[in-house]
Amino acid sequence: MDNFKIISITHKSAPLELIGKLHLDEVHQELRLPHIKSTHQIQEFMFLSTCNRVELILVTEQSIRTNFLESIFLSINPELSRTELCKLVESSVVYENLSAISHLFEVSSSLDSLVVGEREIITQVRKAYDQCHQIGLTGDVIRLVIKQTIETAKRVFTETNIARNPVSVVSLAYRQLRDLGIKNNARLVFIGAGETNANMAKYLKKHEFANLTVFNRTLANAQKLATELNGTAKELSQINQFNEGFDVLITCTASQDHIITNTIYQSLIGNDTTKKVIIDLALPADVAPEVIKQNDVVYIDIASLKQQAAENLQKREGEMATCRKIIFEKVEEFKHIFNERKIERAFSQVPIEIRSIKELALNEVFAKDIQNLDHQSKEVLEKVLNYMEKKYNALAIKTAKKAFLVEEI
Repeated sequence: MDNFKIISITHKSAPLELIGKLHLDEVHQELRLPHIKSTHQIQEFMFLSTCNRVELILVTEQSIRTNFLESIFLSINPELSRTELCKLVESSVVYENLSAISHLFEVSSSLDSLVVGEREIITQVRKAYDQCHQIGLTGDVIRLVIKQTIETAKRVFTETNIARNPVSVVSLAYRQLRDLGIKNNARLVFIGAGETNANMAKYLKKHEFANLTVFNRTLANAQKLATELNGTAKELSQINQFNEGFDVLITCTASQDHIITNTIYQSLIGNDTTKKVIIDLALPADVAPEVIKQNDVVYIDIASLKQQAAENLQKREGEMATCRKIIFEKVEEFKHIFNERKIERAFSQVPIEIRSIKELALNEVFAKDIQNLDHQSKEVLEKVLNYMEKKYNALAIKTAKKAFLVEEI
């Protein structure tokens, strides 16, 4: 494993906007990564980029020094300024050998993520490997590493509670909505079309909610989200004219004033006196306090959701020791797998050499003697030699592995 190395830049060491300077879409990966591999004496190469990290996974004899880092970063993004380049070099953490393996296992198991326990990273690792393999960057070492990486992450997510409790306010809000028994034919009103409401919309779309109206100050943005949800878009200024009723109100705007006053709320519900659900994901709140006090509502606000998210995150972090124990076991297991594979690769020429010796014996050294044999005797001799060839190859590898296992102990 001496040549297995990882160059890592994450949210822990660099601003997200700086990390973004190294992002490459699939088209630019195909254009730039093979050139980087060939010009930097890299035997195998994998490029992993997410919103909060870049991991360059290498098999190379090159020492990872400043000039090497600068050259690779400029090859990824030739438009980097000198200041950005220096900052990226300063922010780089280099892992080598088993430390690199352990780091990759932790990354794929989401122990090193911005949000501990988020499962998305395992998909991102697999996709990154598939992309790099497709364009001919990876080889046997990275293949073995990624196979064990995926197995490790699956075991962590299966055998621990690291991902069991949601830690994003949107996922918690949706879970509360689900626990209240809201059916997917419920009438939903969105106020605001920003990222938070867009994320909530993904949950609702996945579970086939379809009766939705989106209000936003900018109609174009409302239409964009409404199209995603197969709903209706309206300008926020028209909200006091809305008389179609609702069961759930989901609001998240950047307004410094209350969007939903009691007057607007009464206009929205009309003569409908059934209990409503309000999910207020804005800070400060979009819903005026009198709405909650004077009406029959279930009110879910950002403060309570953040508190629950923090508690859940603490529970996840409590699982870290168990996760790291699994990772340690999988690293030890990988050491054995990798060394066995090394033996197999080292002995890959043995069958060819043995076959060559057999052919030499048959066709040159003992050719005259064999010519004097009858047909049946030649067939028996061929069977004996083939049998010995097969058994010798198996014995050679078995003996080498046995010697290696004794050495390991």
